[in-house]
Parts: sequence; C-alpha cells; structure tokens
Amino acid sequence: MKLSSTPAVAASGEEIGPDGVREPGGEVHAWLPGQNQTVCGLALSRTRLRRFPHVRFDYSGTDVLTEADPVGWICPRCLAATAGRRGKEKHGWVRDSPRP
Repeated sequence: MKLSSTPAVAASGEEIGPDGVREPGGEVHAWLPGQNQTVCGLALSRTRLRRFPHVRFDYSGTDVLTEADPVGWICPRCLAATAGRRGKEKHGWVRDSPRP
C-alpha cells in the first residue's frame, strides 16, 4: 500500500450513514494510510481502532461536538500533529512589538 501524506480517520466505532457508507464514530484519531499506528502513536491492532481510508481527518480544534454527532471525542494530540504551522513562519509564535 502506498504511503500517503494526507491523514485519514481511525475510530473506535462505526455507523452506517444514510447513503450506506461506513462513517467513523466514538473516539477519532488521525491515521496515515500505509502505517500501523495513529499519528499520536497508538497501535491500531492493540487499541482495536477501525480504519476509514475514505474519510479525511479534517477536524479542527474549534469543532463543537453535540450528542447528535456519532463522533464523541477527537484526539487533541492528533489535532496538534495535523494542524501544522501558521503560514510560512519559522516559529509557532509571533512577536507583535519587537525591540528596537
């Protein structure tokens, strides 16, 4: 299987959507297809996470989950690993008023 740089979803549960396609549910992690672990380092076989290569991991830290959502929890370590840096900055922080 070809290694991909686009993270997909690995989840603890699954639900069948209205169109008959499997959708992730429960605890959601980022996973790079072709690897046997999540982005945060959990082994897929030991944690019994199901792979969803057709679903992209496009969650953000500002997503709000409700009781109606099949996803119950999004891994914060996977969010941090897939978020990347802001723009082309060297550091994750920005100096607003530099010294003269």
